[in-house]
Amino acid sequence: MGIFNFNNSQVGIDLGTSSILVILKDKGIVFNEPTVIAVNNSTKEVIAIGREAKEMLGKNPKEIDVICPVQDGVIADYIATEMLIKKIFQKICKKYLIKNPKVIVGIPSGITEVEERAVEEALIEAGAKEVYLIEEPMASAIGANLQVSEPTGSIIVDIGAGTTEVAVISLGGVVVSNSIKVAGDALDNAIINYIKKELNVIIGKNTAEKLKMEIANAISNDTEETYLVCGRELKTGLPINLNISSRQVNRAIQECLYKIVDCIKVTLEKTPPEIAADLGEKGIYLAGGGALIRNLDKLISYKTEMPVYVAENAIECVVKGTGKTFENFDTLKTVLLNKKK
Repeated sequence: MGIFNFNNSQVGIDLGTSSILVILKDKGIVFNEPTVIAVNNSTKEVIAIGREAKEMLGKNPKEIDVICPVQDGVIADYIATEMLIKKIFQKICKKYLIKNPKVIVGIPSGITEVEERAVEEALIEAGAKEVYLIEEPMASAIGANLQVSEPTGSIIVDIGAGTTEVAVISLGGVVVSNSIKVAGDALDNAIINYIKKELNVIIGKNTAEKLKMEIANAISNDTEETYLVCGRELKTGLPINLNISSRQVNRAIQECLYKIVDCIKVTLEKTPPEIAADLGEKGIYLAGGGALIRNLDKLISYKTEMPVYVAENAIECVVKGTGKTFENFDTLKTVLLNKKK
């Protein structure tokens, strides 16, 4: 885990659809938990956040609402997001003696100005002194150690939970970008739907996520594996155990993976020729949790005829990028949306 030379009063946040990551100086990543909050719907008291709240999903009584407030990379429930961030801030500020921190937060490149303001206001209300916004692909590129300020092109593909974002970056700016709402959550849903349609069995989202993480393979003719899951048989309504193969998971997610490939190809087609030459030499970098799907780099390389690399600690690229931006603020402040405005 990296160590960054920025003040403890400066906090980097990846406000992701599935997880929130927070980074501090000399501490590295101090918070990495699901973007979930459980609230008593009568008293509005926060019952749990993060992993504890996620464990309640699908098991909560009617008096407790379990909320995933960030959907497709943007704030869908402002109040729940504010409550969640406040709880995280309280926990971190108390533990690390932080007060009124300055914050850099990664946001999707396609969100509106209204949604940008919602992110800023939620963080200010949660106790931040100043809030700077950075596009997630840019933060990912910085976190993946790409030279974003140089006069050469780089391409980053950030496959999160809610969105896949592709960005061509040069001279500290995004030259071409593309974004689709096909990413980790869509892959989970595709696995659920496939098993329901082909095997007449219903499985939960957490089970689908485990299948994706354990045996998903972007190339169908690779070594086959199986994973035992428990579901509910549609015909009888009774619990059933069954083995799911990596080939079945591949068939389930193939359409989604090809949409991601198409998103990359469309971005490449829009790239200026001068920068395209750089990309052909340097290759494509993958970040985000979806980048860890086995052989996805090989599939993208085959379809684009370009070298493809998975960034080190791919899931942490956005939050590490926010930390490195603080560390090199004078050089990288031009990448911040607020500074540009």
